Amino acid sequence: MNAQSGIDDNTMLIGQAQILRYLCGAIDAMAMRCCVELHIADIISNHSRPTLSDIATGINSPSINLDGLERLMRFLVHRKVFDEEDGDGETVYSLNHSSKWLLCNTNMTLAPFIMMFTNPFMALPANALSRSVKEGGTAFKLAHGEEFFDFLSHNSDINSLFNEAMASVTTITMDAIISNYRNGFLGLKGSVVDVGGGTGVAISVIVKAYPHLKGINIDLPHVISTATSYDGVTHVAGDMFEAIPPAETIFMKTILHSWSDDDCVKILKNCRKAVPKGTGKVIMVEIVQHPTGDDPLNDTRVTFDLVMLTCFSTGRERTEVEWEKLLISECGFCRYNIIKIPTLFSVIEAFP
Repeated sequence: MNAQSGIDDNTMLIGQAQILRYLCGAIDAMAMRCCVELHIADIISNHSRPTLSDIATGINSPSINLDGLERLMRFLVHRKVFDEEDGDGETVYSLNHSSKWLLCNTNMTLAPFIMMFTNPFMALPANALSRSVKEGGTAFKLAHGEEFFDFLSHNSDINSLFNEAMASVTTITMDAIISNYRNGFLGLKGSVVDVGGGTGVAISVIVKAYPHLKGINIDLPHVISTATSYDGVTHVAGDMFEAIPPAETIFMKTILHSWSDDDCVKILKNCRKAVPKGTGKVIMVEIVQHPTGDDPLNDTRVTFDLVMLTCFSTGRERTEVEWEKLLISECGFCRYNIIKIPTLFSVIEAFP
């Protein structure tokens, strides 16, 4: 029994272990970054059961720290990022369901997101979170002197890093959408406007899967300036708070979580104006928080709400109750549906 707390020693030890595990989470993240920077998953993928020496050779450094590499791999195996087994007296490594997401030479990868998420420009605001809670204001602005998107608008390297990260997550999310929300696009006609569509990855996937649809990608000028040309997609520089091009369908992926309820109302009312009443549809791809349940991504969804608190003055991840209030009570949509897909996000349909 702990004399100070009155709680038995084993329970206190469990509590201590839990806090220390959270504290070391930053090291986990940086280990993932190290793995991506060294292309370890790609090296393992290109070999059949590589040894530590094979991985070291693949990294191709004249002064590689072999002891450091061995300890890194031991950590990553312990974290179940890679698998290991004995191969004729020498440890050999292989990919598993986790490390396949660290491959850099594939479209279905989290590598660009890892590089963005662990960049110092994202780490600095976390150190200002307590000040943000105590004094008000965005942790990101306290750390960098300006809001998130203002910062990106004149930091081209960081803007490119962010766009690459968002494109990688979009590819993963759109794969889940096309596979699990197929009926949601089959009956659509005419044009689909992707509001805040970044460099156009999401809308390009939609029009490729449904070539009868015309794609329009609208985003801020500094984003559109870096957009890739895609067949069937027109890029338009604009502001979703001002106006949205008329279309039969509006598509928005992870846009509304960056904004307050008041700002979301402005955006969603512009969406309602842009689509025909009775036949139009607004499709949103957003986190719907479910704090309870056995979904393996529930904990991440809760964590992402803290990320939004850190980076955006009004950003938040919403529960279904909060989405219903926003869509029905405040924006006047007639009805909505929430469709779960096997990813961090859900599809939310709203009908004017």
